[in-house]
Amino acid sequence: MAEPGSGETASTLTYEQARAELAAVVERLESGGSTLEESLALWERGEELATICQRWLDAARARLTPSDS
Repeated sequence: MAEPGSGETASTLTYEQARAELAAVVERLESGGSTLEESLALWERGEELATICQRWLDAARARLTPSDS
């Protein structure tokens, strides 16, 4: 699993990788003990990972939904 802030992008992360890293980010934020800067960086990475996961889910839904054409 990539460390938060490792810079992996939507084009390199699978859904499972993004979800696992997002869970790790949430766990680190919930555990506390980070500086404000670290917490902000984790939050931003979490937002990015959530967007990546949502894109994967949207693409999967589009494949399962019959087109109207």
